[in-house]
Amino acid sequence: MGGILQRIVGALTGAGAREEAEKPHFQRDYERHVRKLKESHPLDEAMSLAVGGHYDIQGKVHLALLRSLGLKDGDSLVDLGCGSGRTARRLAESGSYGYLGIDVVEDLIAYARANTPADYRFHISTDLKIPAGDASADIVYSFSLFTHLLHEETYLYMEEVRRVLRPGGTFLFSFLEFGSPGHFPVFLGSVEQQKAGTKPVMNMFIERNVIELWAEKLGFAVESYIDGNREIVPDGRLGQTGAVLRRL
Repeated sequence: MGGILQRIVGALTGAGAREEAEKPHFQRDYERHVRKLKESHPLDEAMSLAVGGHYDIQGKVHLALLRSLGLKDGDSLVDLGCGSGRTARRLAESGSYGYLGIDVVEDLIAYARANTPADYRFHISTDLKIPAGDASADIVYSFSLFTHLLHEETYLYMEEVRRVLRPGGTFLFSFLEFGSPGHFPVFLGSVEQQKAGTKPVMNMFIERNVIELWAEKLGFAVESYIDGNREIVPDGRLGQTGAVLRRL
């Protein structure tokens, strides 16, 4: 009997390991990262750290940036990489919008859903697709997402963003760049984590000339960049560089 049980447990363990290995790297890494944060911190703190910390102030920064780009009541928004809902919560307090939040970690989406209106829609997506119709969104935004994706994956998401944006619609995203002195410590930190075998998630850098090439190929116009060190709200900065694109 013991041998049978061992074989069953072994088969289940093997199946679980295979299922884990088959997940996209970004889902596997971030699920593990969130799981460890929840084990070592109270829930609210874990949900803040999972999206880089400074949950409340970053939500205010994001809302202020969206407003500066023309956000208005009734707009249809796609929050790509919505995480635990730091932006969604601020949006819910500020107006009425058609909202779709997309992420890869169920725990993050569950927290975001619990703290936002019932009509806010959330979706787990691991296939680099946006579950929205063509030309259906006024604004798509993505904070601290492309930093965790391979360039090919970012490009595929940008294809989807162009598809779902209405002509003239806004695409706002943040990114790490070697051209920003403030970002190099992030790279050095990743190097040290790589040495120690403790790197939780990928940190990918994108340079502006790459963004401009992708925009040209995909049918966007690059309108502006946002200095991550510029104060957006009192004591609140984006941190990463921001890019504002318009769908042609």
